Amino acid sequence: MPWNDGGTGGDGQEPHGPWSRGPSGGGAPDFEELLKRGQERLRQALPVGIQFTRAHAIAIAAIAVVCWLLSGVYFVASHEQGFVMRFGRVVAHSSQGMNYHLPWPIETAKVVEMMGANQLNIGTQPGSTDASDTSQQRIDYPAESLMLTGDGNIVDINFTVMWSVKDASAYLFNVAGANETGKNQTVKDVAESAMREVIGQSAFDAINPNREAIERRVRGMIQKTLDDYGAGIAVASVQLGTASAPEAVGKADRDVQAAQTAQTQKRGDAETYANKVIPEARGDAARTVQEAEAYRQQAIAEANGEARQFLTVYEQYKKAPDVTRKRMYLETVSKVLGPMNKVILDGPAGRNVVPYLPLPELLKNKSESAPAAVPPQVTTGPKR
Repeated sequence: MPWNDGGTGGDGQEPHGPWSRGPSGGGAPDFEELLKRGQERLRQALPVGIQFTRAHAIAIAAIAVVCWLLSGVYFVASHEQGFVMRFGRVVAHSSQGMNYHLPWPIETAKVVEMMGANQLNIGTQPGSTDASDTSQQRIDYPAESLMLTGDGNIVDINFTVMWSVKDASAYLFNVAGANETGKNQTVKDVAESAMREVIGQSAFDAINPNREAIERRVRGMIQKTLDDYGAGIAVASVQLGTASAPEAVGKADRDVQAAQTAQTQKRGDAETYANKVIPEARGDAARTVQEAEAYRQQAIAEANGEARQFLTVYEQYKKAPDVTRKRMYLETVSKVLGPMNKVILDGPAGRNVVPYLPLPELLKNKSESAPAAVPPQVTTGPKR
């Protein structure tokens, strides 16, 4: 079936011509017919008694053209800078006040805020956007504020970046979301990345004491990265908040501090005990060494004396062997029997002594009661 046929296709669907539903007579659309239909519909929309003529159509078209031409009027404030782009290419810079560019789609205008300073908060945001709210309640964003330090700890830190636009053209065409003044995502991503890099190279305990050095280093890294991007942004300052451990690990941190305190105390007690015991041990060792040395000298002296005595006895033995042997016997018996508790009985009298009489015990008890008395001689009477 030809495309310009106003009937349905063989499958009962609408015609498949390039205009879907062409006029029933075939051929190109009749613009006069379309204009008449439009006029008819406009007459129906107008109040009763008003006739829509060709003059009315011309007037409406003229008004539409005037509105289209007036759409090229735009204003540039004192803190803004404008650019005129013709088919996407910058052809002019706009001055302050009212300006004009050819209407769309020929030319378009872009206006960039050039305020003195923009504040970007990372890690925390004000809880209320009302400037009169003095409660100072803030909302934390852990995904931005939690960072890992160089010594493996987690730190909760927030900071503020003050920045401004130094090159409006570069900022407008090289930075995504340039019209979101003060909330630019590119500046936020670069600042957060720089801060994480610096914190990742710092120890947890060194962050708060070195706040100024960290701020200067982060600011330099942000500025260098934005310059490499050609962003046309100047970073004025970076203000670092207080770094602290997250509340989730606060208890564990307190336990670690308590353990460190206990370790220090026990170490001090151990050192005190060592300072007490070691000198005593050294004194005992020195005393033992001195006693051993004295014993050695005493043993050597006794051995030398016994050797000399033996030689003396030997010389006398060679001169008088019998006398010397008898003397040696008596001296030996004196040494052996002298300390012993003994009872000497006469030969004939000893036969009358009762064998069960504990004479040594009697003598021992008597010597304890009267130590200064001379031991009595024991005699026995006739046997009963």
